Amino acid sequence: MAAARRLALRLAGLLGAGTGVALVYIFGSNAVDEHGAKIPDEFDGDPVVIQQLRRTYKYFKDYRQMIIEPTSPKLLPDPLREPYYQPPYTLVIELTDVLLHPEWSLVTGWRFKKRPGIESLLQQLAPLYEIVVFTSETGMTAFPLIDSIDPHGFVSYRLFRDATRYMDGHHVKDISCLNRDPAKVVVVDCRREAFCLQPYNGLALPRWDGSSDDRALYDLTAFLKTIALSGVEDVRTVLENYALEEDPLAAFKRRRLQLEEEEQQRLAELAQGKKPTGLFLGGLTGRLWPRSKQQ
Repeated sequence: MAAARRLALRLAGLLGAGTGVALVYIFGSNAVDEHGAKIPDEFDGDPVVIQQLRRTYKYFKDYRQMIIEPTSPKLLPDPLREPYYQPPYTLVIELTDVLLHPEWSLVTGWRFKKRPGIESLLQQLAPLYEIVVFTSETGMTAFPLIDSIDPHGFVSYRLFRDATRYMDGHHVKDISCLNRDPAKVVVVDCRREAFCLQPYNGLALPRWDGSSDDRALYDLTAFLKTIALSGVEDVRTVLENYALEEDPLAAFKRRRLQLEEEEQQRLAELAQGKKPTGLFLGGLTGRLWPRSKQQ
């Protein structure tokens, strides 16, 4: 028994050593051009073994960096210029558990359920927002799903997992790489970690559980339309007020309802010739979010 164990360990060691040598040989060799000729590099002056080891190390270092960093420092092309129309704001929205909910069963396997209000959101926001579906899913998975929810082409751009920044076990959407003014970018996700680098650009919605009675996208549409139609100069001054809310859309609806009731009371008092009892400074939309320190 002991002899068999020693033999197995030796075989495993030989196999591991052979694999290591093969990796160094494959990834440590010079790259070649289309004619099969070796392309010189900075390691050519080293001894052969050192060359192989340094090239192998560089290959895996670059590969790791490729996984961690976004694919480009400019993930989107430059904004459109006149005579073409560029929406004033950019909406960056997650696919999974925000627009779609994955479901699995023994009968159907994996299926994705569309959230109520997708069509309304895309149609109403497209004139106001450049819509970017930015998901932590792979392109192979997400591309056909986006096609299915956007047959009319309201989505301007699609970004996938390879465009995220991998940090502390999370795929983070770094809007500094979007090539857009951060003051005009709203990120909608169900994970705060997704926009942790720019927390005041994000709106964290509760994760959708697949309920058919869900109304969140309708509320989100109203919220984002209010921002755009109010001409907000810096969306961070608005989103900051909802950063700590567990359900920011519910908080928005409460504030809006309260202000509408106050406005109706004010109008009723004015109609009766009474002096309004409350302080009604600014318009209705302007009071949905108090002034921020960033203003």
